[in-house]
Order: sequence, then C-alpha cells, then structure tokens
Amino acid sequence: MSRYRRYDGGDPLAPPVDLAEALDEIGQEVMAGYSPERAMREFLRRGGRDQNGLDDLARRVAERRRELLRRHDLDGTLQEVRELLDRAVLEERKQLARDVEMDDGDRALREMQLDNLSPNTAAAVSELASYDWQSREAREAYEQIKDLLGRELLDQRFAGMKQALENATDEDRAAVNEMLSDLNDLLEKHQQGTDTQQDFDDFMAKHGQFFPENPGNIDELLDTLAQRSAAAQRMLNSMSPEQRQQLMELSQQAFGSPALMEQLARMDANLQALRPGEDWGGSEQFEGQEGIGLGDGTGVLQDLAELDQLADQLSQSYDGARLDDVDLDALARQLGDRAAVDARTLQRLEQALRDRGYLHRGSDGQYRLSPQAMRQLGKALLRDVARRMSGRQGQRELRAAGAAGDLSGATREWAFGDTEPWDVTRSIGNAVRRTVGEGGDPRSGVRLEIGDVEVQETEARTQAAVALLVDTSFSMAMDGRWVPMKRTALALHTLIRSRFRGDALQLIAFSRHAQVMEIEQLTGLDARWDKGTNLHHALLLANRHFRKHPTAQPVLLVVTDGEPTSHLEPDGEVHFSYPPHPLTISYAVRELDNAQRLGAQTTFFRLGDDPGLARFIESMARRVEGRVVAPELDDLGAAVVGSYLGDRAAASYRDHFGDWTGGRGFWVG
Repeated sequence: MSRYRRYDGGDPLAPPVDLAEALDEIGQEVMAGYSPERAMREFLRRGGRDQNGLDDLARRVAERRRELLRRHDLDGTLQEVRELLDRAVLEERKQLARDVEMDDGDRALREMQLDNLSPNTAAAVSELASYDWQSREAREAYEQIKDLLGRELLDQRFAGMKQALENATDEDRAAVNEMLSDLNDLLEKHQQGTDTQQDFDDFMAKHGQFFPENPGNIDELLDTLAQRSAAAQRMLNSMSPEQRQQLMELSQQAFGSPALMEQLARMDANLQALRPGEDWGGSEQFEGQEGIGLGDGTGVLQDLAELDQLADQLSQSYDGARLDDVDLDALARQLGDRAAVDARTLQRLEQALRDRGYLHRGSDGQYRLSPQAMRQLGKALLRDVARRMSGRQGQRELRAAGAAGDLSGATREWAFGDTEPWDVTRSIGNAVRRTVGEGGDPRSGVRLEIGDVEVQETEARTQAAVALLVDTSFSMAMDGRWVPMKRTALALHTLIRSRFRGDALQLIAFSRHAQVMEIEQLTGLDARWDKGTNLHHALLLANRHFRKHPTAQPVLLVVTDGEPTSHLEPDGEVHFSYPPHPLTISYAVRELDNAQRLGAQTTFFRLGDDPGLARFIESMARRVEGRVVAPELDDLGAAVVGSYLGDRAAASYRDHFGDWTGGRGFWVG
C-alpha cells in the first residue's frame, strides 16, 4: 500500500546548491579573523544574492508575532456572552410588554429584576440562573450562553471542539464528560507509573474521535494536550483581572453544571504535573480590537509560542546549534511554504559545506577550511584577478598562462614525453591525407594515428623560486589592509600550485619577527598588536629559500605599509626602535643586497601614502634595480600576480631579447 502526502521539497528541478558564493563569503570572513564555523554562521545568517538568510526569516517571524498581538483582543468570549445576554433580556422585555394576561404585580416584579441586573456580565448571568423565562426566544438565547461557555472551555484544550459540539445533544455532552473522566484516570495512572500501552490503546479505541492528531502513545498525547493547556493558561494570565474574574465565574455556568469545569481543572493539574517544562506562567500584551474567543485565543497563544520557538531556532545562538533544528513544518504554518523552502535550502547548504569536505574539524575540536575549500577559494580569487588584469590595455589574460610556456607559432610531430598542446587542425589534416594516400575514403571516417599528431611548440620557461613577503604588523589590520593582503597571497599561491607547479613559492609573514607560513596558516591568521616591521628577518628567510633552489630564477615580492623598525641581533633577539634605527635600516639593506647577488628580481608593493615610506621604498628599489608599485587595495592581487608573471616572462626571454618586457608595467599597466 502506498501513502501520499503534500509535496514540500521545493522545486524538484532546482539545481544543487551552489557553494561558490558561500565559500567566497566564508573565506573573506576567515581572512578577516573569524573562525570558519563563525564565518559559515554569518553567511547563513545573511544569505546570498538570490537566497534569503536566517536574519530575513527571523525578521518575518518577529513581524508575524507583532501582527498577532496588534490585531487581537482577548475579550471575544465575554463580548459574545454579553450579546447573548442583551438579546435574552430584550426578548423577555418584549414578551412582558405584550402579555396582557399576566398579573400586573408579577410583571412589575419581573421588570424590576431585569432592571436591577448587575452591570458585570458574569454576575448578571448568575443572577438569571433561576429566572423563569416567559419568552421562548429569551430562554434559547440564555441557554446558548451555557452552551457557548462549555464549547469554548473545551475548545481551549481540544482544538476544533467548539465547532464539533455546536447543536450537540445531551448524549454528545455525556460522551465528552466520559472522555474527560477516562482521560484523567489514564493521566493519573501514568503519573503513578502503572499504565501500559494497552491502557492507551483502549482509551484511543473508545475516544479516538476526539483526537484528530492520532497520537501513537501516551507521550505524544501528553505533548499535544500539555501544549494547548499551557497556552490556555497563558491566555488567562494575559487577561486583565476583571476579565479573568468574570470568566472564572462564567465557567461555572458551562453546560449548566460545574462538572465540566471540575474535570478540566483536574486535567490541567495532571498535565502540569506531567509536563512542568511547558510555559504555564507566561503572558502576552494584546493591543488589538479584534475580539477572539477562548478557543481561538488559545490557538493564537500556541502560534505565539511556536513563533518564539522558531525565533530561537533561527537565531542559532545556543550550543550545538544546527539548521536541522529548524522546524520546517512550523515555519510553513506561520510564514508559508516559500519560507520553508528557503530554510531547507540553507540546511542543504550547511550540510554540503560539512559533508563535501570544505570544513573539517581539527584535533582541538574547531572547524577549519579544508585544503579543498582553500583551492576553491583561491580559484575564485584568481578569477577576480584575471578579470582585473584582462580589463587593462596591453595585458594578457591570466587564463592564457600555462606551465608549458608561450606558443611560438611552430608545430612538430609529437614525441613521447611531450606535454605541449595538440595542433588539432594539422593533426586531423595529416590523418585525412594519410587516409587518401592509403586508398581510403575519408568520408567514411578517419582514424587518427600517433604519427598524425602534431603539437604546438612553446618557448622554454625557467623554474622560479618565489618569495612573497607580507607585512603582518598591526597597522595592516588597523588600516584595512589585512584581508587584501591575504587575498593576494592566496591568489598567487593558487596560481603557482595550479599553473606553474614547477615554481617554488614561500610565504613569509613579518611583523616584530618573521616566519614562514603555509597558506592555511596565513589565511587564518588573526590580527595582533605587534610593534615592529622586521624586513631584515623576512629577507633572511627569503634568501635561504633562494639558496635552496640554486637553479631557479629568484623572484622577490614585498608587500608592506611601513619602514623597517626591528631587526634580528646576532644572538637572535629582536631589536625594536621607532623611529627606525640606522642599524635596522643597514641590516635590511644588507640582506636586500644579498638577494640581488643571488639574482632576485625584486618588486616592492607600497601600501599607504606616507612620504617617508615612499622615499625609503624608492631608494631600496633603485639600489637593487627593482620596481615599486603603489596599488589601490582592491588592485593589490592583480599587481602582485602581474608582477610575478612579468618576472617569469622576462626571465624566459632575457637571454635572447634583453629586458624587452619593460618590467611589470607591460603586464599590469
């Protein structure tokens, strides 16, 4: 047997969640100092370009809550009782006026009793409990008050009971009383721990029509009843003292007997004992004009409680929070199916980030960006750099770069070990000519053989040893240069790892002292208050890197926003001085000269407009025939990558053509 229900999975033809935007946003936050876990939470909170985030859903939940409180008032049942009472009194007065056979004394007594009714609705209903109604219409209106109160009180605890018991017979009311009695017996038995599943099954077999939720066991039944009963109590707590007093007095008139109220009070006490964790003491401040009855009001209080739970789930502010905690059914009930689809998409996004290996948990229990995530983020940054570079006159596109070298325009027959790209046109032409020469018909098909293949020749490229020195002093973070610095390092790292695998890249971060860092360590580095810009130590590490690769072309790239203010003493201690000490400058200059003797092509990337820094960097660059670039922050990545590509190309052709590239300007303007 198959069972079907309403489809709630969103667009079945929708593509899988796109992680590219999420990874880019998360990477930005990580570079700014957030943990990957927090960065992921921030992205899910904000959402993407075409995706609502948790904040938007939470805002709509808050608006829905405010709208319920602004629209409704809790005196709906009292107003309805008052209207029925006024109708009964009016019909009775009409009957007294037109009954000519009635004794005048009896008429006067009855009119006096009606005239002296209490202005309090509950008291007036009580005063008329023993009144001998002369009008049939008046008697029916008064009996409707008792019936209404009974149905409203039941509707508070059992949703839909007000409509179900409309025009109910005495047998129907007796069935309700029997159900309440049996229910209380079952609850008390459960409280004592002596109930069995069979007791529950017997109860449902007898009274199941009162429970459309169709609970499967006593706990499911308890959850349903306790939630609504607690909402009924919160509604009572939300009323004014006068409203509350009148309703308590009117409750005794329900169905013309206090028996119903006694059973409901017994049930409420049992539920509160079995589910003390429900909110039994809360209240709300209703400000609207739309009166609602006890049953509908309880439903509104349940909606408010559900909205509060959704707000908590969407906030994700508790320990161990996951988007799987969000109740999609409740979200659809309160905000519509579109909101549930948005939340489900965010759930899938979070799950994909974890399951596809973009986040991994370290030995300390904290999440980190995985190497796979770093590669994806680096590719995105590299594409951004390529767009910036290719949009400038006189520059080549980054995607044209390849490890095999630049095309020379010539071709040759393929030989074992060749990695150059095929010349497809010449290769197929060779196959066609061979087929014809062998007497075949190329129209019936051409078979490509090894001897047909020709490859495009490329100019040879030398291997490069690249040292990227990045300033990590506090001024970099303070002046907004922290994230662009990290983006630049990651873009260059990705380019070399993906396109120039033969090159050796070393990332060196320098502040008070310098250290070699892996890309994951650098991108996750928090801004810190480090006094000092130890260019001397960074150049020492760079020269060590160059010496480890004696056959490679050294490329030195320095990103900084300050003059050297610290250096290493012979004993390894760091000396700091501001303004810069002449000895600090001389130590840095000495290591820069060593880099030049090793053949390093040097480029300084000056960040900031400090005249003193500009003069210092210019003099350092002139000393080693290097270059100085002062890029805008958003162009830093393109400047560094362009300089690296320019230095590589210059190294390839310098022996044949000299430095015809004109330095970095040829590549990035």
